[in-house]
Amino acid sequence: MYIADLHIHSAYSRATSRACDAPNLDLWARRKGIGLVGTGDFTHPAWRQALREALEPAEDGFYTLRPALRLPADTAGADEPPRFVVTGEISSIYKKDGRTRKVHSLILLPGLDAADVLAERLARIGNIRSDGRPILGLDCRDLLEITLDACPEAVFIPAHIWTPHFSLFGAFSGFDTIEACFGDLAGHVHALETGLSSDPPMNWRVPALDRFTLVSNSDAHSPARLGREANLLDVPPGYAALRAALETGEGFAGTIEFFPEGGKYHLDGHRACGVRLTPQETARLGGRCPVCGGRLTIGVEHRVEELAGRPAGVRPAG
Repeated sequence: MYIADLHIHSAYSRATSRACDAPNLDLWARRKGIGLVGTGDFTHPAWRQALREALEPAEDGFYTLRPALRLPADTAGADEPPRFVVTGEISSIYKKDGRTRKVHSLILLPGLDAADVLAERLARIGNIRSDGRPILGLDCRDLLEITLDACPEAVFIPAHIWTPHFSLFGAFSGFDTIEACFGDLAGHVHALETGLSSDPPMNWRVPALDRFTLVSNSDAHSPARLGREANLLDVPPGYAALRAALETGEGFAGTIEFFPEGGKYHLDGHRACGVRLTPQETARLGGRCPVCGGRLTIGVEHRVEELAGRPAGVRPAG
């Protein structure tokens, strides 16, 4: 069994640490006992080049840091080289059904060659050079189609699905169902990332999510944040086994969770006024800040409550 943190960012993404390079990611993965780390930001050409220079092939679709680049660490597990798998996040901002949609998607690929192919396709649509997490005016359904056309072995995971502003079910710019977002390709989505402000029991309240593997990742913007959420995989190392576990749930042994109450968007609120409210309090206030009267941000707990079909504490079969 190994720990996998699949959603992170490199130094080529905005608001990230300059230390988000391959040697430091390797170092902190060893410090924390993480066996598999996503590369993040595969769309950025300079980062792909840096990865080619820093990594060498390991098992099917996995990589390790070149030994000469390894940083010293006097910690338990420091001699066990973590693996890397090619990953990246895309921000889609587009109009659909009369509303502006803002959704983030996590993509896993079986190697850097596949990343070259998909990045070249996406470069025809928008700017993938200015930010490791590019913003594209591309419908999520079309992004999924392009991804699978470029690489049928890709794994496509809607990211932090409940956050208010940039997610599949986000209160401000998301959808109420998977099908509304992905249409005829909804069946090609097999896993969902729950995000720091929710955990599996919260997601179990929504029956429409029962068929999905619920994954958790750190979304780290600095190496020290690796593993604050992660996944447990009881499968042999290699991309094909990882993909099968994410798509079927077989060999997916669970997640490591940050307590959701500590997430930035767990409750409703208004950051400028320092206001935090439960969904019930928000309803009593008509969705307005009690300090300034501005519109409240609807948090994750509230949004889960809106889509829930089960009471809290009920676990679906399987």
